[in-house]
Amino acid sequence: MIKPLYHVIGVMSGTSLDGIDLVYVKFDMNDNCNFDIIHAQTVSYDKLWHDKLVDLVSYDLEQLRQIDKEYTYLLAKTIKEFIDKYAITSIDAICSHGHTALHRPEEKLTYQIGNLPTLSKVLKNTVVCDFRVGDVELGGQGAPLVPIGDKLLFSNYDYCLNLGGFANISTDVNKSRIAYDICPVNIVLNHYVKRLGQEFDDKGNIASKGILNTELLTQLNHLEFYKQLYPKSLGLEWVVSHVFPLIDAFKLGVKDVLKTFCEHIALQISNEINEVNQTSILVTGGGVYNTYLMDRIKNYSNGKIVIPSQYIIEFKEALIFALLGVLRLRNEVNCLKSVTGASMNHSSGRIFHP
Repeated sequence: MIKPLYHVIGVMSGTSLDGIDLVYVKFDMNDNCNFDIIHAQTVSYDKLWHDKLVDLVSYDLEQLRQIDKEYTYLLAKTIKEFIDKYAITSIDAICSHGHTALHRPEEKLTYQIGNLPTLSKVLKNTVVCDFRVGDVELGGQGAPLVPIGDKLLFSNYDYCLNLGGFANISTDVNKSRIAYDICPVNIVLNHYVKRLGQEFDDKGNIASKGILNTELLTQLNHLEFYKQLYPKSLGLEWVVSHVFPLIDAFKLGVKDVLKTFCEHIALQISNEINEVNQTSILVTGGGVYNTYLMDRIKNYSNGKIVIPSQYIIEFKEALIFALLGVLRLRNEVNCLKSVTGASMNHSSGRIFHP
């Protein structure tokens, strides 16, 4: 389906479990992938689904397959309500990331729930989804996939940094795009603040009142992952096995954990963005609203931190998965080997027709 203009819906659910992000976007492919976000919305998970998704790594494969079916219907219902709410009539495709259940690329395994053909049948629309599987089959990490969008849509910035469940970054090195996960962010911060009965640390106010534990900070900074070279990616499994046990062994109060982990995040990010002086860094994702964390990142940064419009902060990943879907429909490259470590650049994603 090669044409100049595409109207698509991008759908994203990240590891921070903020909800399902939906965008309705127009892309002009003849004008440097010029885009216009027409509508955007985040639909929060109810407690039942939140608790189910936060515990995905504990389910066996048979249980995951059942959850996959249920989650596909949840996505279909959510997307249908989004279409109806905004009376959307022109849709070339629905481009959906799904939700990551398993991510072990070293075992050639990645599993995103919500990517079943049922989605297309229920919505009576073309669906492009399951973008990670093809890359893993080609020896890649299957992540991060957003950097092709950074390159095509936000090339005027030296770095694109996203602060979601994890911090990930992309940039050009020797005219090739590279990208990788830096460290956990909201997946850890939200986990601990829930012990206080809150969903997130509003503006980082709780973290700002904590006491920094230098020994925990040192041990976090010495985790083996940080010594690895890109391409590299993180998943919930790694956090559960490496980060939570380390933090819990210190038996700290929540505010001290949050303060120490914010410092850890800021230091790890500064290690990456300070490679070159006088750079511009576009920062997006829910972590942008954590004022305390942003202040700590700015404290260590040598570059100019740029915070864009609310639509880009909150919906950049959904926007880029919409673009990945368009590129797949056009059979154009949407996965870069320089980013994921796959054996070649390729066009990834499954296309389902109603």
